[in-house]
Amino acid sequence: MTPPPEALPTVTFVVLAKAPVPGRVKTRLTSGYSAHEAAALAGAALLDTLDGVRAAGVRLDAGGAAGETGTPGLVCALTGDLALAAAPAALADGLSTFRVVAQRGEGLGERIAHAHLDAAGPAGATVQVGMDTPQADPAVLAAAAARVVAPDGPDAVIGPAADGGWWLLALRRAVDARLVAAVPMSTPQTGRLTRAALEAAGLLVETAPVLSDVDVPADVDRVAAACPGSRFAALADVLGVRPAVAS
Repeated sequence: MTPPPEALPTVTFVVLAKAPVPGRVKTRLTSGYSAHEAAALAGAALLDTLDGVRAAGVRLDAGGAAGETGTPGLVCALTGDLALAAAPAALADGLSTFRVVAQRGEGLGERIAHAHLDAAGPAGATVQVGMDTPQADPAVLAAAAARVVAPDGPDAVIGPAADGGWWLLALRRAVDARLVAAVPMSTPQTGRLTRAALEAAGLLVETAPVLSDVDVPADVDRVAAACPGSRFAALADVLGVRPAVAS
C-alpha cells in the first residue's frame, strides 16, 4: 500500500517589531528627524508592513499554496509598550488580526530564533520580516511562503538587504531559526553570515529580491519612492527630505 503523502506544514507570517516609542526606536534617524518624527515614521512603516503581510496571507490562502492546513497564521513578535508609541490606536487596530507574542532572548539573533518557534512551533513553516521594509510586495512574501512548503522547495528563503543585512527569512521548519541565533546582527556581513550558517547545517537556501530598509535619513526618501500610496510615503512627503546632520 502506498503511504499517504506527508502533510504540508502550516505557514505562519511573523512580523518582528518594536513599539514605535519616541527615543526608543529608529534612533539613527534622529540625525535628520526629531525623536517623535522618527517614531512616527517607524509606526507608519509597521502599519504598512502589517497590511502587506495580511495581504500576503490572503493571497497565499486564495492560491492554495498553503496546502491542506488552512489559512496562514499571522503573528507579531513585539517588544516595547504600545501605550507609549506613536499612533497607539492605529497600531492596536492594525494588530487586531495578529496574534501578538512577546519577544524574548538576549540579543537580536536570539529574539529572531525564539520568534519563529513561538509563532509556529518547531515543525511549522515561517516567513519572518521586520518593520522597516514597508515597500515589501505581498506577492514576494506569498511566493517565499509557497516555496518553503512546496514539496520540491528549499529549506529556507532569505531576502538580502541593500546594506548587507537581510529583510526576510522564510523557513520550512521554524526550529531551524536556532541557526541564526549566534549570527552577528546589524552589520554589513549579516546577510552573508546568515546564509552561511543555514547552508553549513545542510539547508538548501534560495534568495528573494533585494530591498532597502529604513535605518538612516537617506533611506527614508528611497524607501518612500518604492511604496507610493503607503502611510510611510505620505508621512515622508509631509516631513520632506532630511539630510543627516553631523553631530
